[in-house]
Amino acid sequence: MDYIKGYKKATLEVLQRIPEEAVAALIETLEAVRSEGRQVFICGNGGSAATASHFANDLGKGASYGRRERFRVISLTDNVPWITALANDTDYSQVFVEQLKNFARPGDLLIAISGSGNSPNVLEAVTWANENGLETVGMTGRPGGGLGKSARQVIFVESSHMGFIEDGHFLIQHLVGYYFMEAGSAE
Repeated sequence: MDYIKGYKKATLEVLQRIPEEAVAALIETLEAVRSEGRQVFICGNGGSAATASHFANDLGKGASYGRRERFRVISLTDNVPWITALANDTDYSQVFVEQLKNFARPGDLLIAISGSGNSPNVLEAVTWANENGLETVGMTGRPGGGLGKSARQVIFVESSHMGFIEDGHFLIQHLVGYYFMEAGSAE
């Protein structure tokens, strides 16, 4: 019981420190991308891959269904055959960037999620996106690694504990998704 209470308390403290201005900036970016019909790509590994999938689902279905303005959103983590082919035939660091090369256009948005900020495949995608005219948003923990330095817009979860970071990223994607579902709907 003590561990459970302590974990919950520590998590709540981390969640309270999520920078509201940075989340609001992501909402503004997504509003512009949606209204201009640009594409949103989301990527991450492990728990961050699950968050990327969930985020794409919330924007693509929950924040789009029955609405005039809809999100064009894809999680780059969801095409398992393509990912495994790239990982097997090239290198795992290429699994996101190679998908972007097929689909992304200048002005599109890449949301990259990495708790450590040091995932090579996420960093490759962000570097390519920056060099090819995409907007880039990084969600990471502290200290933020390469993602914290390379993404043009960054939301830091103020922790180095992976569980707390992932809890924070999940809250951020729900704050953003439910903003569009409940507060900022475009009918």
